[in-house]
Amino acid sequence: MVAELDRDAIAAVDSTRQLDDILALPDHLRDALWRVESANLEPHDATGGLIVAGMGGSAVGGALARSALGDRALRPIVVIRGYGLPPWTAPESTVLCSSYSGNTEETLAAYEAAGALGARRIVATTGGKLAAAAREDGVPVIPLPGGFQPRAAVGYSLVVALEVAALTGAGEGLHSEIDVAAARTEELIAQWGPGGSQERVPQELARGLYETVPQIAGSGLTSPIAYRWKCQINENAKMPAFSHDIPELDHNEIVGWQGASELGKFSAVFLDDSDLHPRIRQRIELTRALIAGEAAATFRIESVGESATERLLSLIFLGDLVSLYLAVLGGVDPGPVPVLERLKSTLAGG
Repeated sequence: MVAELDRDAIAAVDSTRQLDDILALPDHLRDALWRVESANLEPHDATGGLIVAGMGGSAVGGALARSALGDRALRPIVVIRGYGLPPWTAPESTVLCSSYSGNTEETLAAYEAAGALGARRIVATTGGKLAAAAREDGVPVIPLPGGFQPRAAVGYSLVVALEVAALTGAGEGLHSEIDVAAARTEELIAQWGPGGSQERVPQELARGLYETVPQIAGSGLTSPIAYRWKCQINENAKMPAFSHDIPELDHNEIVGWQGASELGKFSAVFLDDSDLHPRIRQRIELTRALIAGEAAATFRIESVGESATERLLSLIFLGDLVSLYLAVLGGVDPGPVPVLERLKSTLAGG
């Protein structure tokens, strides 16, 4: 195991400077606000709700936005990860087609489906076939900056979804809350980032999860963050990891822990939040205690901040750091994802 999880250790494996992208989250949030504003989108009331169509890192922003809004959502907000749209999609619906590359085949199919159904469309992308189709169809485009792995553009996908929700009447406007949350995230970077006053928080968590199969649990605000952690560990650390929701996992997955230690080393992370239902918080403690004997390690991590957006971003940032440190511990480059490229290449060939 790597003795020190410092900048030198990160640089030794991080060929695409994923650390820089993680630490630039506040800048991404502010730049995203500017990009949406500069797109000059026409406000309208999407009485049929907002549908966010995307895959991977381009879809997670929609799920996170819906979670950040919580009971401030004014219309249904649905995230679709696939080739089609819900059967209830109507001209009164707005579909945000989010594809970082602009060439995601599922999102391109959803874009065409939305047009066929007469739904209003908005596109967020760096270019590709999606941007070309949008320009031809007169569909507004929110331009995203190039040069990132799609998963590293989470700040952009989150803000774009939140701002589109506000512009379409699907949610309250959180522009000011995002600004404040960006400043709060800068404070967390000074604490949790490499060389920070509390840098051992993500480092010790990564060491505890190393050489285990992490199970990430969330609820309410933290539910899509748990999925984000799982995906970041998959892609950055090249490790299997899984996520589930509380209280649902207390009705099935908890039983599976009964024989976990005989199969391998499994760990659990429970993402807590001060605004969770009291019974959910009680379940976290009870579930953690019940599986402790079979788990290689268990952790309860609570969000930090005042607003929902601050608290959500605190756990996103922490999870991204943990996944990066896991990559360092495993001696793998967090950037490249060759198996995904092989899959896409094979699919492109028919």
